[in-house]
Amino acid sequence: MEGSRTKGRTTIEVGADGVALITIINPPVNSLSLDVLYSLKDSFEQALRRDDVKAIVITGAKGKFSGGFDISSFGGVQGGKSNEPKPGFISVEVLSDTVEAAKKPSVAAIDGLALGGGLEVAMACHARISTSTAQLGLPELQLGIIPGFGGTQRLPRLVGISKALEMMLTSKPVKGEEAHALGLVDAVVSPNELVSTARQWALDILERRRPWVASLYKTEKLDSLGEAREIFKFAREQVRKRAPNLTHPIVCIDVVEHGIVSGPRDGLYKELESFHELVRSDTCKSLIHIFFAQRGTTKVPGITDLGLVPRRVKKVAVLGGGLMGSGIATALVLSNYPVILKEVNNQFLQAGIGRVRANLQSRVKKGRMTQEKFEKTMSLLKGALDYESFKDVDMVIEAVIENVSLKQQIFSDLEKYCPPHCILASNTSTIDLNLIGKQTKSQDRIIGAHFFSPAHVMPLLEIVRTKQTSPQVIVDLLDVGKKIRKTPVVVGNCTGFAVNRMFFPYTQAALLLVEHGADLYQIDKVIAKFGMPMGPFRLVDLVGFGVAIATGTQFVVNFPERTYKSMLIPLMQEDKRAGETTRKGFYLYDDRRKAKPDPELRKYIEKARNISGVAIDPKLAKLPEKDIVEMIFFPVVNEACRVFAEGIAVKAADLDISSLMGMGFPPYRGGIMFWADSLGSKYIYSRLEEWSKTYGEFFKPCAFLAERAAKGAPLSSPVDQAKSRL
Repeated sequence: MEGSRTKGRTTIEVGADGVALITIINPPVNSLSLDVLYSLKDSFEQALRRDDVKAIVITGAKGKFSGGFDISSFGGVQGGKSNEPKPGFISVEVLSDTVEAAKKPSVAAIDGLALGGGLEVAMACHARISTSTAQLGLPELQLGIIPGFGGTQRLPRLVGISKALEMMLTSKPVKGEEAHALGLVDAVVSPNELVSTARQWALDILERRRPWVASLYKTEKLDSLGEAREIFKFAREQVRKRAPNLTHPIVCIDVVEHGIVSGPRDGLYKELESFHELVRSDTCKSLIHIFFAQRGTTKVPGITDLGLVPRRVKKVAVLGGGLMGSGIATALVLSNYPVILKEVNNQFLQAGIGRVRANLQSRVKKGRMTQEKFEKTMSLLKGALDYESFKDVDMVIEAVIENVSLKQQIFSDLEKYCPPHCILASNTSTIDLNLIGKQTKSQDRIIGAHFFSPAHVMPLLEIVRTKQTSPQVIVDLLDVGKKIRKTPVVVGNCTGFAVNRMFFPYTQAALLLVEHGADLYQIDKVIAKFGMPMGPFRLVDLVGFGVAIATGTQFVVNFPERTYKSMLIPLMQEDKRAGETTRKGFYLYDDRRKAKPDPELRKYIEKARNISGVAIDPKLAKLPEKDIVEMIFFPVVNEACRVFAEGIAVKAADLDISSLMGMGFPPYRGGIMFWADSLGSKYIYSRLEEWSKTYGEFFKPCAFLAERAAKGAPLSSPVDQAKSRL
């Protein structure tokens, strides 16, 4: 999807049977760039003009129909720089008035992907033939927009209103067989029969042996108006419950309803108008930024541009079968890596293997894995109590407790027992890797592989490099990360790396506000409303007070000047309150772990306030929602700026992905740095500066933020890496 690549196009070949085969060519997924769409129109018009053409088949090159509209074109549209065609050119002029209204029948031959605009092109044809593995869907809502080439009008008429809304609102594609059962495709055939079947089908339509259907005017799948209104009402209720901050899913429902009530042609124009409004919205800009940022994490300047080929990792060892170790082992065996799980005694080992088994069995229960596949996957896992079987492993991931001397001893042993090419990785979340590898001579192959809990579910993998880590080892781990379906982000070595370091002030800011008089439960409520999975206090209860204190200690030691030292958590821990596990933390928990506020909390807050010598600030007791959000997140932005300025992250977009996938920052806000830039460096600087005068050093803006604010420059524009740490 780069702007500099070869133009996309379509080709046309007319067979002896009188069928014109139009092929979409735009590698890798035959995306519909404007070049392709203009070429498709030209090829189609040529087929309509030619006397030797009786019928038309549209397909995609190399087993992929089309992955949809070329997303890289949106940047130009949003900035008003694109030479976009006039509104309605594609959906009305090309697809409705040229393809669908043609006097010659057309059939879409679908293999691989028919997503977004690709499916919309196919739905404008008079029939669709697909393979069983083809994926058909309209995932546009993932990008903050709605289908814009007629999809909101044709899909309900082909599969019914309920299923169409479900497909669009969830962005989930359907495979060929289901598409056939729904009426979205007319037949399912093998890939080698696809085009020949489609050709014959087109001729059969011409000879009236098969129906000639214009999808836009099909009505038999539509519910009565009364039933339809009930469906739309229910869909809106569900969307408001699940995504209260998003408007585009509601717009999608409105547009579908408009077409049902006012007719499909009217619906097309309503779709056009809404699409053009949404494509310029902040939500769309944020989600498109995330789309490209996620794909950009594997591009690391000075590493992935050296032409290095990833070495094949055939066997992996995991040290430690606790929650993290068993989760990492689960992620590896799920991607067909043979794994040795090592523990210190048989009891711990069996418990670790049991955890992996339970993780996989939960997939079987949910219907996401067959029993046969479960047994095959479990057979990839072997247990060990010593290093004898480490002689031929290509990578070791250490996932034991956060204890420096224990980890140093382990890495010393690994150097003796593992082959010299073996990658030595640690899943530490806070300990300096240079310290871990201090007693080895293998610093060049020591790397951080920081997973997030639960490791087999959470999508982020922080790959932590030191100054000594070899580029080859980084390239190897990036490859493993992709193969185990993680989004890998390469970061530098420091306390907390990127995610934990950025988000340490998140809880600290919340504690500061509470001790100064803000309502603890109101903070959690506002932060969840902003779009986080949960507020900071509910999060501390979930991870446990022990983890929160251990992480906090690392920061106090390394960054004493910007740590807010609250005694609230230690005081509660003294009374055996440690979060969800003890059923008491900042909240009280019932048998089903449902949280409710605890009136007793007030006494702990007052005690912590007395120890800190802090006075209640009446302003904080009545803090508006906007101020709560800013006082919690601006310190996070401030720390993210330091991480970026020091070269811990090489791209601001990597920090956006890290905030999203590591901490659940809402994707529709574009990630922590993108969101900060939407507010402006000057504004964030002035707010932090103002709070630092009242509440102390914790809020003091860092030098990088001050410098960007003085210039009015975006926080995410590139840093001079020569001046940074890495």
